[in-house]
Amino acid sequence: MKRDFIAVADYSAGEIRELMNSALELKKEYFEKGNRPQLAGKVLGMIFNKPSLRTRISFDMAMRHLGGDALFISPAEIGLGQRESIADVARVMSGYVSGIMARVFAHDHVTELAKWSLVPVINGLSDYNHPCQAIADVFTVYEHFGRLENLHVVFIGDGNNVAVSLLHTCALLGLDFSIAGPEGYDMDDQAWNLGKELAAASGSSITHYRDPHAAVKNADVVYTDTWTSMGQEEETEKRKKVFPPYQVNAELVKEAKEGVIVMHCLPAHRGHEITDEVADGPNSVIFQQAHNRLHAQKAILVKLLA
Repeated sequence: MKRDFIAVADYSAGEIRELMNSALELKKEYFEKGNRPQLAGKVLGMIFNKPSLRTRISFDMAMRHLGGDALFISPAEIGLGQRESIADVARVMSGYVSGIMARVFAHDHVTELAKWSLVPVINGLSDYNHPCQAIADVFTVYEHFGRLENLHVVFIGDGNNVAVSLLHTCALLGLDFSIAGPEGYDMDDQAWNLGKELAAASGSSITHYRDPHAAVKNADVVYTDTWTSMGQEEETEKRKKVFPPYQVNAELVKEAKEGVIVMHCLPAHRGHEITDEVADGPNSVIFQQAHNRLHAQKAILVKLLA
Protein backbone atom coordinates (compact mmCIF):
# COMPACT_ATOMS: atom_id res chain seq x y z
CA MET A 1 0.00 0.00 0.00
CA LYS A 2 1.39 3.40 -0.96
CA ARG A 3 2.30 5.95 1.71
CA ASP A 4 2.17 9.73 1.24
CA PHE A 5 3.93 12.51 3.14
CA ILE A 6 1.34 15.25 3.41
CA ALA A 7 1.62 16.39 7.04
CA VAL A 8 3.97 15.57 9.92
CA ALA A 9 1.04 14.67 12.16
CA ASP A 10 0.09 11.83 9.80
CA TYR A 11 3.19 10.02 11.07
CA SER A 12 4.01 8.60 14.49
CA ALA A 13 6.82 9.87 16.68
CA GLY A 14 8.75 6.70 15.89
CA GLU A 15 8.39 7.25 12.15
CA ILE A 16 9.55 10.87 12.42
CA ARG A 17 12.60 9.74 14.41
CA GLU A 18 13.22 7.10 11.75
CA LEU A 19 13.22 9.81 9.06
CA MET A 20 15.58 11.97 11.10
CA ASN A 21 17.97 9.07 11.72
CA SER A 22 17.83 8.13 8.04
CA ALA A 23 18.75 11.71 7.10
CA LEU A 24 21.73 11.53 9.45
CA GLU A 25 22.90 8.24 7.94
CA LEU A 26 22.41 9.41 4.36
CA LYS A 27 24.33 12.64 5.02
CA LYS A 28 27.22 10.70 6.61
CA GLU A 29 27.24 8.19 3.75
CA TYR A 30 27.19 10.96 1.15
CA PHE A 31 30.23 12.75 2.56
CA GLU A 32 32.18 9.56 3.21
CA LYS A 33 31.66 7.62 -0.03
CA GLY A 34 28.59 8.87 -1.86
CA ASN A 35 25.05 7.56 -1.57
CA ARG A 36 24.07 4.15 -2.87
CA PRO A 37 21.72 4.23 -5.91
CA GLN A 38 18.70 3.11 -3.88
CA LEU A 39 16.31 4.84 -6.28
CA ALA A 40 17.91 3.77 -9.56
CA GLY A 41 15.29 3.80 -12.32
CA LYS A 42 12.87 5.89 -10.24
CA VAL A 43 11.60 9.30 -11.37
CA LEU A 44 10.08 12.00 -9.16
CA GLY A 45 7.55 14.28 -10.86
CA MET A 46 7.81 17.75 -9.28
CA ILE A 47 4.78 20.04 -9.59
CA PHE A 48 5.48 23.69 -8.74
CA ASN A 49 2.68 26.23 -8.33
CA LYS A 50 5.01 28.45 -6.26
CA PRO A 51 8.57 29.61 -6.98
CA SER A 52 11.29 27.65 -5.22
CA LEU A 53 15.03 27.55 -4.60
CA ARG A 54 15.59 25.03 -1.78
CA THR A 55 12.66 22.70 -2.49
CA ARG A 56 13.35 22.38 -6.21
CA ILE A 57 17.12 21.95 -6.00
CA SER A 58 17.14 19.75 -2.90
CA PHE A 59 14.61 17.29 -4.34
CA ASP A 60 16.30 17.27 -7.74
CA MET A 61 19.74 16.66 -6.22
CA ALA A 62 18.34 14.14 -3.73
CA MET A 63 17.07 12.00 -6.59
CA ARG A 64 20.42 12.31 -8.38
CA HIS A 65 22.35 11.34 -5.23
CA LEU A 66 20.15 8.24 -4.92
CA GLY A 67 20.52 7.19 -8.55
CA GLY A 68 17.12 8.39 -9.75
CA ASP A 69 15.88 11.36 -11.74
CA ALA A 70 13.51 14.29 -11.25
CA LEU A 71 11.15 15.99 -13.68
CA PHE A 72 10.29 19.67 -13.12
CA ILE A 73 6.76 20.73 -14.10
CA SER A 74 6.01 24.45 -14.09
CA PRO A 75 2.62 26.08 -13.29
CA ALA A 76 2.11 26.88 -16.98
CA GLU A 77 2.36 23.23 -17.94
CA ILE A 78 -0.39 21.96 -15.64
CA GLY A 79 -2.36 24.68 -13.87
CA LEU A 80 -3.72 22.40 -11.15
CA GLY A 81 -7.52 22.41 -11.15
CA GLN A 82 -7.67 24.89 -14.03
CA ARG A 83 -6.51 23.38 -17.31
CA GLU A 84 -7.64 19.97 -16.12
CA SER A 85 -8.86 18.50 -12.87
CA ILE A 86 -6.48 17.57 -10.07
CA ALA A 87 -7.88 14.03 -10.12
CA ASP A 88 -7.01 13.68 -13.82
CA VAL A 89 -3.52 15.12 -13.31
CA ALA A 90 -2.86 12.65 -10.50
CA ARG A 91 -4.08 9.65 -12.47
CA VAL A 92 -2.14 10.60 -15.61
CA MET A 93 1.12 11.32 -13.77
CA SER A 94 0.81 8.06 -11.82
CA GLY A 95 1.41 6.20 -15.05
CA TYR A 96 4.59 8.11 -15.84
CA VAL A 97 6.52 8.64 -12.59
CA SER A 98 7.41 6.79 -9.39
CA GLY A 99 6.33 9.59 -7.05
CA ILE A 100 4.92 13.11 -7.07
CA MET A 101 6.14 16.12 -5.10
CA ALA A 102 3.84 19.15 -5.19
CA ARG A 103 4.50 22.69 -3.98
CA VAL A 104 1.12 24.38 -3.97
CA PHE A 105 -0.88 27.28 -2.58
CA ALA A 106 -3.98 25.43 -1.34
CA HIS A 107 -3.52 22.42 0.93
CA ASP A 108 -6.56 20.69 -0.52
CA HIS A 109 -4.75 20.56 -3.87
CA VAL A 110 -2.05 18.29 -2.46
CA THR A 111 -4.55 16.16 -0.53
CA GLU A 112 -6.60 15.77 -3.73
CA LEU A 113 -3.47 14.70 -5.61
CA ALA A 114 -2.77 12.10 -2.92
CA LYS A 115 -6.36 10.85 -3.05
CA TRP A 116 -6.21 10.02 -6.76
CA SER A 117 -2.54 9.23 -7.26
CA LEU A 118 -1.41 5.62 -7.50
CA VAL A 119 2.14 6.63 -6.50
CA PRO A 120 3.33 8.36 -3.29
CA VAL A 121 2.68 12.11 -3.01
CA ILE A 122 4.92 14.46 -1.04
CA ASN A 123 3.80 17.88 0.17
CA GLY A 124 6.61 20.25 -0.83
CA LEU A 125 4.69 23.11 0.83
CA SER A 126 1.07 24.15 1.15
CA ASP A 127 -0.74 26.96 2.92
CA TYR A 128 -1.40 24.58 5.85
CA ASN A 129 2.03 23.14 6.52
CA HIS A 130 5.56 22.42 5.30
CA PRO A 131 6.43 18.90 6.51
CA CYS A 132 9.66 18.47 4.53
CA GLN A 133 11.03 21.63 6.13
CA ALA A 134 10.13 20.29 9.58
CA ILE A 135 12.18 17.11 9.07
CA ALA A 136 15.21 19.20 8.08
CA ASP A 137 14.59 21.45 11.09
CA VAL A 138 14.51 18.72 13.72
CA PHE A 139 17.45 17.02 12.01
CA THR A 140 19.44 20.27 12.30
CA VAL A 141 18.52 20.67 15.97
CA TYR A 142 19.60 17.10 16.72
CA GLU A 143 22.81 17.51 14.74
CA HIS A 144 23.70 20.65 16.70
CA PHE A 145 22.79 19.58 20.24
CA GLY A 146 23.24 15.82 19.91
CA ARG A 147 19.83 15.30 21.48
CA LEU A 148 16.19 16.36 21.34
CA GLU A 149 15.42 15.86 25.03
CA ASN A 150 14.99 18.91 27.29
CA LEU A 151 15.06 21.43 24.47
CA HIS A 152 12.77 24.41 24.00
CA VAL A 153 11.97 25.71 20.51
CA VAL A 154 10.53 29.23 20.21
CA PHE A 155 8.96 30.49 16.99
CA ILE A 156 8.71 34.27 16.60
CA GLY A 157 6.21 35.68 14.11
CA ASP A 158 3.19 34.64 12.07
CA GLY A 159 1.48 31.33 12.95
CA ASN A 160 1.99 30.14 9.38
CA ASN A 161 2.54 26.81 7.61
CA VAL A 162 6.15 26.51 8.79
CA ALA A 163 5.10 27.18 12.39
CA VAL A 164 2.38 24.52 12.15
CA SER A 165 4.78 21.80 11.00
CA LEU A 166 7.38 22.84 13.56
CA LEU A 167 4.79 22.73 16.36
CA HIS A 168 3.56 19.27 15.39
CA THR A 169 7.08 17.89 15.03
CA CYS A 170 8.17 19.26 18.41
CA ALA A 171 5.00 18.00 20.07
CA LEU A 172 5.43 14.52 18.58
CA LEU A 173 9.07 14.24 19.59
CA GLY A 174 8.76 15.74 23.06
CA LEU A 175 10.39 19.15 22.55
CA ASP A 176 8.79 22.11 24.29
CA PHE A 177 7.39 24.64 21.84
CA SER A 178 6.38 28.28 22.21
CA ILE A 179 5.21 30.84 19.70
CA ALA A 180 5.05 34.62 20.02
CA GLY A 181 3.14 36.69 17.50
CA PRO A 182 0.82 39.68 17.22
CA GLU A 183 -2.91 39.50 17.75
CA GLY A 184 -4.76 38.56 14.59
CA TYR A 185 -1.93 36.41 13.25
CA ASP A 186 -2.26 33.37 15.48
CA MET A 187 -2.05 29.81 14.31
CA ASP A 188 -5.24 28.14 13.12
CA ASP A 189 -7.17 26.74 16.11
CA GLN A 190 -7.40 23.26 14.62
CA ALA A 191 -3.63 23.08 14.08
CA TRP A 192 -2.95 24.44 17.58
CA ASN A 193 -5.35 22.01 19.24
CA LEU A 194 -3.79 19.09 17.39
CA GLY A 195 -0.43 20.27 18.70
CA LYS A 196 -1.83 20.23 22.23
CA GLU A 197 -3.02 16.64 21.80
CA LEU A 198 0.35 15.51 20.46
CA ALA A 199 2.21 17.35 23.24
CA ALA A 200 0.01 15.75 25.91
CA ALA A 201 0.91 12.32 24.53
CA SER A 202 4.67 13.04 24.45
CA GLY A 203 4.83 14.96 27.73
CA SER A 204 6.03 18.19 26.15
CA SER A 205 4.52 21.65 26.55
CA ILE A 206 3.26 24.21 24.07
CA THR A 207 2.79 27.86 25.04
CA HIS A 208 1.49 30.95 23.30
CA TYR A 209 2.90 34.43 23.99
CA ARG A 210 2.25 37.93 22.78
CA ASP A 211 5.58 39.20 24.16
CA PRO A 212 8.59 37.87 22.20
CA HIS A 213 10.94 38.83 25.03
CA ALA A 214 9.06 36.65 27.50
CA ALA A 215 8.93 33.83 24.96
CA VAL A 216 12.69 33.56 24.39
CA LYS A 217 13.78 33.51 28.06
CA ASN A 218 14.31 29.74 28.08
CA ALA A 219 14.84 29.20 24.37
CA ASP A 220 17.42 26.75 23.05
CA VAL A 221 16.20 27.48 19.52
CA VAL A 222 14.80 30.76 18.21
CA TYR A 223 13.08 30.31 14.84
CA THR A 224 11.57 32.93 12.57
CA ASP A 225 10.11 33.20 9.08
CA THR A 226 9.03 35.90 6.67
CA TRP A 227 6.23 38.17 7.86
CA THR A 228 4.39 37.78 4.55
CA SER A 229 4.16 34.37 2.91
CA MET A 230 3.67 33.81 -0.83
CA GLY A 231 0.04 34.35 -1.67
CA GLN A 232 -0.35 37.10 0.96
CA GLU A 233 1.38 39.86 -1.00
CA GLU A 234 -1.61 42.20 -0.72
CA GLU A 235 -1.02 42.23 3.07
CA THR A 236 2.66 43.19 2.86
CA GLU A 237 2.37 46.87 3.83
CA LYS A 238 -0.07 46.12 6.65
CA ARG A 239 2.19 43.41 8.05
CA LYS A 240 5.25 45.68 7.89
CA LYS A 241 3.49 47.93 10.43
CA VAL A 242 2.42 45.09 12.74
CA PHE A 243 5.44 42.79 12.95
CA PRO A 244 8.52 44.98 13.73
CA PRO A 245 8.28 44.22 17.50
CA TYR A 246 8.78 40.56 16.53
CA GLN A 247 12.05 41.06 14.68
CA VAL A 248 14.78 38.59 15.67
CA ASN A 249 17.69 40.90 16.37
CA ALA A 250 20.78 40.81 18.57
CA GLU A 251 18.95 42.27 21.56
CA LEU A 252 16.29 39.55 21.46
CA VAL A 253 18.81 36.74 20.97
CA LYS A 254 20.80 37.94 24.01
CA GLU A 255 17.69 37.32 26.15
CA ALA A 256 17.63 33.62 25.23
CA LYS A 257 19.69 30.85 26.85
CA GLU A 258 23.44 30.75 26.37
CA GLY A 259 24.21 28.60 23.35
CA VAL A 260 20.89 29.35 21.65
CA ILE A 261 20.73 28.70 17.91
CA VAL A 262 18.79 30.82 15.44
CA MET A 263 16.89 29.20 12.57
CA HIS A 264 15.03 30.49 9.51
CA CYS A 265 13.52 28.39 6.72
CA LEU A 266 14.49 31.03 4.11
CA PRO A 267 14.07 33.07 2.01
CA ALA A 268 14.86 35.76 4.58
CA HIS A 269 13.80 39.37 4.27
CA ARG A 270 16.81 40.80 6.05
CA GLY A 271 16.09 43.89 8.07
CA HIS A 272 12.50 42.75 8.55
CA GLU A 273 12.00 39.49 10.50
CA ILE A 274 15.74 38.99 11.04
CA THR A 275 18.76 41.29 11.02
CA ASP A 276 21.99 40.69 9.13
CA GLU A 277 23.83 40.68 12.45
CA VAL A 278 21.84 37.64 13.62
CA ALA A 279 21.47 35.83 10.28
CA ASP A 280 25.23 35.93 9.75
CA GLY A 281 26.17 35.76 13.41
CA PRO A 282 27.63 33.03 15.63
CA ASN A 283 24.22 31.73 16.78
CA SER A 284 22.89 31.26 13.25
CA VAL A 285 22.53 27.78 11.74
CA ILE A 286 20.31 28.89 8.88
CA PHE A 287 22.60 27.69 6.09
CA GLN A 288 23.31 24.36 7.77
CA GLN A 289 19.53 24.10 8.08
CA ALA A 290 19.08 24.90 4.37
CA HIS A 291 21.72 22.36 3.34
CA ASN A 292 20.04 19.73 5.49
CA ARG A 293 16.93 20.01 3.33
CA LEU A 294 18.85 17.86 0.81
CA HIS A 295 19.46 15.03 3.26
CA ALA A 296 15.97 15.25 4.77
CA GLN A 297 14.44 14.96 1.29
CA LYS A 298 16.59 11.90 0.65
CA ALA A 299 15.25 10.25 3.81
CA ILE A 300 11.65 10.96 2.78
CA LEU A 301 12.24 9.68 -0.76
CA VAL A 302 13.91 6.48 0.40
CA LYS A 303 11.05 5.76 2.82
CA LEU A 304 8.38 6.28 0.17
CA LEU A 305 9.99 5.14 -3.07
CA ALA A 306 12.67 2.55 -2.28
